[in-house]
Amino acid sequence: MNVIGAIILFVGTEGSDSPNYIWYFGTLFMPTKQDDRDLIDFQEYWPILKRRWPVTAVVIGSVFGMTALVTFLQKPVYESQAKLLFNKQSGASSLSGLSSQVGELSGLTNLSNPVDTEAEVIRSNPIIQKTITSLNLKDKSGKPLTIEKFLKLLKLKTIRGTDVMQLSYRSTNAQEAATVINSLMNYYLESNVRTNRAEARSAREFLNRQLPEVEKRVLKAEMALRRFKEKNRVVALEVEAKVGVEGLKDLAEEITTAQGELVAAKTRSVALQSQMELNPHQAVELSTLSQSPGIQQVLKEYQKAEDEVAVARTRLTDDNPTLINLEQKQAALRNQLEGRVAQTIGSSESVPEQNLQIGELKQTLSEDLVKSEVEGLALQNRVAELRKAFIINKSRLDILPRLEQQQLQLQRQLQVARVTYEQLVKQLQEVEMIENQNVGNARVISDALVPDKAVSPIIPLNVALGGFLGILLGVGAALMLEATDNSLKTIEEVKRLLGYPLLGTIPLAEKPKGSNSEAGSELPVLNNPYSPESTAFEMLQVNLGFSISDKTLKVIVVSSSIPSEGKSFVAANLAVAAAQTGRRVLLVDADMRRPRQHKIWEQSNLIGLSNILVNQAELPTTTKEALMTLDLVTAGTIPPNAAALLESKRMAALIQEATNEYDFVIIDAPPLTAVADAQILGKLVDGILLVVRPGVANSAAANATKTLLAQSGQRVLGIVVNGITSKSSYGGYYSKGYYHQNGHSKNGKVDVQTLKIRN
Repeated sequence: MNVIGAIILFVGTEGSDSPNYIWYFGTLFMPTKQDDRDLIDFQEYWPILKRRWPVTAVVIGSVFGMTALVTFLQKPVYESQAKLLFNKQSGASSLSGLSSQVGELSGLTNLSNPVDTEAEVIRSNPIIQKTITSLNLKDKSGKPLTIEKFLKLLKLKTIRGTDVMQLSYRSTNAQEAATVINSLMNYYLESNVRTNRAEARSAREFLNRQLPEVEKRVLKAEMALRRFKEKNRVVALEVEAKVGVEGLKDLAEEITTAQGELVAAKTRSVALQSQMELNPHQAVELSTLSQSPGIQQVLKEYQKAEDEVAVARTRLTDDNPTLINLEQKQAALRNQLEGRVAQTIGSSESVPEQNLQIGELKQTLSEDLVKSEVEGLALQNRVAELRKAFIINKSRLDILPRLEQQQLQLQRQLQVARVTYEQLVKQLQEVEMIENQNVGNARVISDALVPDKAVSPIIPLNVALGGFLGILLGVGAALMLEATDNSLKTIEEVKRLLGYPLLGTIPLAEKPKGSNSEAGSELPVLNNPYSPESTAFEMLQVNLGFSISDKTLKVIVVSSSIPSEGKSFVAANLAVAAAQTGRRVLLVDADMRRPRQHKIWEQSNLIGLSNILVNQAELPTTTKEALMTLDLVTAGTIPPNAAALLESKRMAALIQEATNEYDFVIIDAPPLTAVADAQILGKLVDGILLVVRPGVANSAAANATKTLLAQSGQRVLGIVVNGITSKSSYGGYYSKGYYHQNGHSKNGKVDVQTLKIRN
């Protein structure tokens, strides 16, 4: 229904001149805003349906009849249903902890629905084709059922809020419908199990290929860690760091203690040197000489010989052989002493005799000095060694963080390799277990049963829908035909499209009964003064008087959009209506291409307006008396250049002359869209009266006329709708009987009608 309404709405809005009722029809079947239209007036569509009732009736009858025929001829269709429950993952994978690898029922993205995915698997060609082949399904023509037709009969629906899928299949055979659903579910479950086992097998093969590689990585990581420990002499870095810190602390304490002892030894040595006035080297020499038995023995013999020489000199002369022998003995002993001293101290320097033999105190002090020096040297060496050990230990401690980082990295690589290896071994065992099981992601919770009632056709519903659709299409067809017809059919359309004031509406004139002349229908105001047409023209001439307020209306041009709208008819009867009010009226037929007034008034057309304009005649001699106060100027001889004559100064002078002689001048001009005559005349008169006839005028001509009038700056007095009937009186009502009830008629033979216009 919405589609048809949208189509008709589109047709109605295709052109800018489309009738308004098409838009209204669209509002019947499509949503509209409350502000746009609160109430639909169905009386607006009734005239349309009355005009197009044959098409509407044919469409409604055809659609309703076809719907009923198809419904009663259709074979009953049965539908069987079943239900599948889906699990997120297979039972085996859930038990083994492999839900993220094997057999899991999940979507690729957050927007995907796993159950919908499984529905597409059920619709897949292999499963459908296997079902068709195994059951030997046939179509109506006896040929094997195609996958496309099978899918049209199959329906899969997910039950909202659950993991349950409902499967249904329609067939004219109830048993076949149930069998198809059960077979389809079995084939799907088998395919699901095979898929899960295939996934497990693929996972097992993958794990078997990966295990040797991972094992190699484990061995490589272990070898790298071992080489690192051997190269850097690492056993336990944490223990080594702890012991190293404590060792540095102990070494620092020992260095401090040794340095203190060294300072004490040096102080003691300096004091002894100052006391003995000897340096450590000399003290060592004295101590060595004083403790050497050979030196002390020679020294005693030397001292003894020296005493003997001193005694001998007191008794003997210098040349005494005894003295000489004693002196030689003394010299020999001295040489021997000096030789032994030099041999002992390792130096050829002479040593004073008093230093070769010292006292016990000096000997003790010398020993103490030597000991202090030796102790100082030992302490100095100890401090140096302790410092060297401190530096070595500290450098080892400095590289321990780097070694620890390298060791941790190697251990981490080894741990990752081991964990990966252990997981792969575990997963391989689990996958081998899954591969040997027959577990799927779905199970049947409701088998398909043989239906006992048909689901199609639903006769009352189909007949009702057929009737409704027939009415809808019938109305739509009527409105579409109306939309393609661009003629103006009602007064409201004329008013809406042109936008000029409506000065009058003229009913369709009827020929009086028993009259053979055209005057009876062409001049109803004259021949049938009590007719609705006469009343309508009286109202028109009154409304014309109110069309302009700045001056008295003297000269008007009566024209139309296209031919056959009755402009000459309106001009003639308007002239009669004005003349009946007592005014002197002049009716001029300015349509010098297709003159009409001489036929309406049954006058000759030998001399007329064209003769006046070419100065072949004068106005007083050309006019013909139609009524006592109504004169007529016919078109005259048809000229080759009518527009040029109308645009001449002679025409303007003629209008001025007529205005002076007559109270009211009516000029019958050609249609506006045909020639430019009416526009030329419109500039010389007080205004233009536009005649429109529903059913003859069309929207294109009306728009063109409105554009021409606007561009040329014409003064349009208003419009008069001519030839209206009960069908074209949209927006009001058209009734008979008012004059008939009064029983008044000019000749007693004419049926009187009257038209009441609703403004």
